Amino acid sequence: MAIPFGATWGTLIERCEQLPEEATLITPLASKRFHITDVQNQRIIIEDVDSGDSQPLQREQFEALAEHAREATGGYELERLPPKAEPYAAVLALHPRYVLDERENTLTELDEADESAVLDDAPHLSMGAGAETSDEQDREREEPDIDVYSDMLLLIDALEREDMSALESVETPVLVNLYTLLSDVQRNANDLRKDVADVLLERVGHDRPLHGQYGSVQRTTRRNRSLKDDEDVLEAFVETGIDRQQLLGVDRSKVEEAMDVVSVPESAIYDVSESEYVRKAEVDEERKETRLQGLKDRLAVSDDPEADVLRQEVERLEQEIEELTEFSPASTFEPGAESG
Repeated sequence: MAIPFGATWGTLIERCEQLPEEATLITPLASKRFHITDVQNQRIIIEDVDSGDSQPLQREQFEALAEHAREATGGYELERLPPKAEPYAAVLALHPRYVLDERENTLTELDEADESAVLDDAPHLSMGAGAETSDEQDREREEPDIDVYSDMLLLIDALEREDMSALESVETPVLVNLYTLLSDVQRNANDLRKDVADVLLERVGHDRPLHGQYGSVQRTTRRNRSLKDDEDVLEAFVETGIDRQQLLGVDRSKVEEAMDVVSVPESAIYDVSESEYVRKAEVDEERKETRLQGLKDRLAVSDDPEADVLRQEVERLEQEIEELTEFSPASTFEPGAESG
């Protein structure tokens, strides 16, 4: 038997009143952050963290959403919500009878209330109410153990020192430094991007984009074609009336093999064009390490409350660079591995 919404509303009001004053809720699709600023008899007042705009969430709208969740098989699809209605789902999921599935983007009503889902644990549940408290925000930051991090720190420092709106006026050595760091960041960031994409591929469906605070992603299929063996291709055209000779062409790999053993001018075989570009020739890891030490020295005399955390991060970065640049007799290097 369905529980009267009056009882559901009373429990939801209690849960909202139990939230820490600085608790932050996050909408499930757009990832907009908001606080609950007031709890009233017929509505809940929220405030957008970024814009400061207030919005009342009405009881009758919560009741309608709860009804949708009850009637939906497999959970109510959150994409059916109007954009401004997303906070209703985040708040309703504070109730122990409702669960937000962030992977499936659904709101589900449980047959029985999950009394174990206490508010203190809600911020840490991957499929919880989407709450994030100030305690979580204030946790000591930990440096990610990824290659791109140290180069990004150096790049940010370099960008803060130069007027990037007037590159023509920037000195040549500075431009070389920027290009080198940008190249390193690009390569390492692209490796990380591919790793992230592999994980996302397992979570995103063909007809359901995933949304985050800064954008969204969707599953896309790329169609690749490669010819089968020559005989298979020619056999497929036997009954079509197409002349066999029309399908035969020059094999580029065989042409290059032939040029290795005979003298034929390159211009007779290829249309040759040239273009000029800049590529990274080498990286001065020692200088990069020195620069990190300079950042550390500046932080050592800083009165900024964040300085202690940043000092620890830089120390770890230095250690990583030392390990990366240490010569190992077992190391092997492949020609052409550096694309610049």
